[in-house]
Formats: sequence, C-alpha cells, structure tokens
Amino acid sequence: MGTERRDQDRDRLQAVVQALPAGAVLQGPADEVLAVNDRFIHMFDLAGRVDLSPGAPMSPLVPLVRAFFPPDPGGPHSPEEVLARRHVHRVAEIPLTDGRTIRREVEPLRDDGAYLGALWLFTDVTEVRRHEHDLERDNVALTELARQRNAFTAAASHELRTPLTTVISFGELLTDPAFGALTAEQRGFVDAIRRNGERMQRVISDLLFTTRARATGLELEFGTVDVPAMLQDAVLDALCTSPVFTVLDCTPGPPLRGDRHRLHHVLGNLLENAAKFTPPDGRITVTARPGTEHWLIEVADTGIGIPENVRDKIFNGFYRAPNARSGGYPGTGLGLAICRTVVESHGGTLGVSGAEGEGAVFTIRLPLTGPPAEPEELP
Repeated sequence: MGTERRDQDRDRLQAVVQALPAGAVLQGPADEVLAVNDRFIHMFDLAGRVDLSPGAPMSPLVPLVRAFFPPDPGGPHSPEEVLARRHVHRVAEIPLTDGRTIRREVEPLRDDGAYLGALWLFTDVTEVRRHEHDLERDNVALTELARQRNAFTAAASHELRTPLTTVISFGELLTDPAFGALTAEQRGFVDAIRRNGERMQRVISDLLFTTRARATGLELEFGTVDVPAMLQDAVLDALCTSPVFTVLDCTPGPPLRGDRHRLHHVLGNLLENAAKFTPPDGRITVTARPGTEHWLIEVADTGIGIPENVRDKIFNGFYRAPNARSGGYPGTGLGLAICRTVVESHGGTLGVSGAEGEGAVFTIRLPLTGPPAEPEELP
C-alpha cells in the first residue's frame, strides 16, 4: 500500500507540474528532480540528453540549461553554486543566446520552516517584450508626428490669417460709399467675400484652438457666469447671421463657475451647426433649466439629424456625419470636438439625441461649482 500511495502522489505531482503554463522543474530537498513538464524539456531541447526521471540528480541538468544563457562573469558557475541559491525567491529576465527572452522564477517550498525543495519556472516572454518594444517605438513616432502636425497647423494658420484679414478688410472698403455706389450684383459679390472670409477665420481659429489644446492643454479663466444672460447674448449673435427662426426658453437660476467666453463659444458653435443643417423654414429652440447642482441646456433643431451609429464619432476631431458630407454642407468637423472639450473641462457632459431626418438635440450638463478640484500634491 505504501508503494502504491507513493506512486499515486508522484503521478498527481507530475500532473500538476505538467499543467503549469510555464516550463517547470520541481526540485527536491536533496537537489533531485521530483517532476518536470514537457514545456521545460522543449524550451531547452532536453529530450534524450539528460535523465529527468523522478529522483534523478539536478546537477547534470544545470549546464545544459545554462548553455543557452549569456556568460555572466559575476554569477555562479558550477551546478552546485547554482542550486545552492534555491532557498531564496528570485525573479529575473534573461536574454538567451538564441534571441529569446526568458523570465526565470525560483520559488522555495517550505512547510513550518522545513525546506521541501524549490519550484523553477521558465516563461518565454520574447513576443511580449517584442510587442512592448514595437509599441514604444510606435508611440515615439506618433508623438513626433503629432508634434510636427501641431507645428505645421499653427504655422499654416498664422500664415493664412494675415492675407485673409487683408481680403476681408478690402471687401469692407468696397462697401464704403466714398468709393462709389455698388450695384446689387456687386454687393452680393462683396457679401460673399465677407461671409467666406469670416468662415475661413473661424476655421483657422478652430485649428489654432485644437493645436494649443493638444500641445499645452486647455486654458480656462474661471469666474461667475450668468447663464441666462450668456444664452441671450449667444442667441442674439446667432440671429444676426442665421435665417432660421430661433427661440430661447430659459428659466432663471443661480450663476455657475466657469469660463464665460469659452461657454459662449460652445453655444455659438452649437447654434451655428443647428442653423447650417436646418432649412430656412425650420426652427431652433434653446432651453435651459437649473437643477440643484447643475444647469441643463438643450439646443434642438428641425434639421437633417444625426445617424444613431455615428453620434459618438461626431465629437472626434475632423469627423463629419455621412449625411452632412453627402449633403454638401461645409465644415471641418472640429466644432463639436472643441465643444465637448470645453464642456468636459468644466466638469460637464455634452451629448446628442434625436432621429435622423427629424433634427438633432444637443444636451449640455454643467455643474454649478465647475470642475472638481485637483488633489493637492504632497510636499
């Protein structure tokens, strides 16, 4: 019965070691082999080269494994020296001479202080490290490309601003009566110059804003924001350029902490978008309601709407919904990305709903207290 029980225990032990995901050798207290799995044998090409049966000595195994390791002048050299270090838990990553990288872990086994042996685990991490190296290299390349993109965008935008300002200024001079009266057709041409020049100025401003935000983060000047007054100013500004009927329905409420200029810009962008995608006989409605801890602002229109499957994508820079592209509506796809960045920098959220073909509803939720305070760094 004793021999049979020992055989069963040995078989169970071998089954456990065989099931381990790493190459494994179980070393006994007298430096003998207790169990070894196929992964370890294959990893170091040991089949038929050394006795690995239970009870065989470990010392002949050591030089066969160490032959794969690079020379280590300061390390142990003899099998006895290597095995003598089995009493301490150790982990090391070792580049092998054949190009592989192995993670070696030695785990001493004890029971009530009595030494029972050690478990040696060998994991091939070559592909993992190779992928990490590739990712690191790609990240460096992408960072450099982003830097070059930001530098080019900033330089190009600044170079465009000066001639564009000149074009707009001379267009305005043409409307001066001192230079003679214009025919209706000529006034239409000058008005087209002004509209498209101002549109290009907005595109340049958006590009510069995006570049600065990516390079240094968004700079905000927080103060007290009178939400009803800000909404009224934004709607009045929109009415000066939009042919679409716009309604403001705002309930009085408390001020919030925020950057009034940036929030006004968000509302202006949303109203401009709504007017762009809504026919002249449509309608834009701005509603705002205060809550106990936030303001809820909605900008709804009766325009082309946004397909449900792209509602998250439209807040990514330079992305435009398919029905906007196919409909010939102008735009860069930067406006909504800027809006979400500004709103989230205030600790709020910006989302969209509505059915395609029935209009869009953009919902802004802004906390009264602004963004949460950043934790103070310990000295």
